[in-house]
Amino acid sequence: MPGGRLTQAERQRIALGLADGLAYAEIARRLDRPTSTVTREVMRNGGPTAYRADLAHRATEQRAHRRKAPSTGARETPQLHGRDAEAVRAYEETFTTVLMASGLPKMMARVLTCLYTTDEGSLTAAELVRRLQVSPASVSKAIAFLESQDLVRRERAEGRRERYSVDDDLWYQSMIGSARATAQLVETARQGVGVLGTGTPAAARLENIARFLDFVSESIARAAEQAREILHTGGGGGGDGGGVGPLQ
Repeated sequence: MPGGRLTQAERQRIALGLADGLAYAEIARRLDRPTSTVTREVMRNGGPTAYRADLAHRATEQRAHRRKAPSTGARETPQLHGRDAEAVRAYEETFTTVLMASGLPKMMARVLTCLYTTDEGSLTAAELVRRLQVSPASVSKAIAFLESQDLVRRERAEGRRERYSVDDDLWYQSMIGSARATAQLVETARQGVGVLGTGTPAAARLENIARFLDFVSESIARAAEQAREILHTGGGGGGDGGGVGPLQ
């Protein structure tokens, strides 16, 4: 299996594969590359609908040039516990790519990855700006979005500074929020049944949608509640297990 960076010819083949509607795994198989390599390449360069081989190749060269250039800004974050800095950086890119594939915008995915791969689980806005090398406005916008999705918690730190933190229970809260949003879709679909007339094809379609989403919503909420305790067990240092009830 070939290693190293993707070549321009490989990027052109990726673009052709996307145009033909091929899955990432099939494109990777034809290139003899890991699927994660193709997924990361596409997601960090505009996604499947906006990927352009020449632009992706140019962007990669620019990133490589910046890494080789002498640092005039923040120093690279020191790695604790004997971690390999390059392996950590590659993992952060992979985690960010997966979050983007799940629907998060790139900046929000980068901030969330940064918080989750920090041992403390919390950072100030200044620390996020320094680690990600982005503007304070970009961090502020990303945090506001993540807060709206119950994925990040804002806490008061020393002085007037704020810290943004993640803990395991935020995933539970986010899943419950998703279930509630789905329940609202159920209610809206059933309102349409009355408006369009019971027994009509359109009303039948909406009723089927409502029944499907109702089942999904209840399943998500029930599964999240039953599995919540898992978030507070095992090795890791997050959470004290407070407020966790017994599994149903």
